[in-house]
Amino acid sequence: MQRVWAWLAGGFMAYIPANVYPMLETTTLGKTQSNTLLGGVIELVLHHSYGVAAIVFFASIVIPIGKFVAISYLAVQVQRHDRHAIHLKHRMLEVVEFIGRWSMIDVFVVALLSSLVQLGSVVSVKPGIAAISFALSVVFTMLSAMSFDSRLIWDTDTKDTKTA
Repeated sequence: MQRVWAWLAGGFMAYIPANVYPMLETTTLGKTQSNTLLGGVIELVLHHSYGVAAIVFFASIVIPIGKFVAISYLAVQVQRHDRHAIHLKHRMLEVVEFIGRWSMIDVFVVALLSSLVQLGSVVSVKPGIAAISFALSVVFTMLSAMSFDSRLIWDTDTKDTKTA
């Protein structure tokens, strides 16, 4: 469980700068604009791109926070030897592991935009420091979920049933 907590803490520490620093720096006709993750969502809403804004918000804010909460919850429940809703906890771990594979989509979009949108002095897009932080956060939470031994959820050795 120490590895789970260590990777999770690393992921959370990397997630903070991913939300504070710019994810993208866009230069259009010499004017540079930087946006954080949430700033990008707000910018998309202001441009009436509600669907894209919802997807970015969900993928960049809701899912990572959900992963932190889910892994923390599972780790605490295992350490407390809580036997309630074992099947639900196991399913939760499977969902967190599955989502981890798709969590890098934001980083891929930033990399794709950076490589495709380079029109000299007219328009350029560069990844910000938040892109690296977000990628690290995703990798660390994936390692945390992978370090979680699912057998601990099914462990029948509880504090209440131990005998001398």
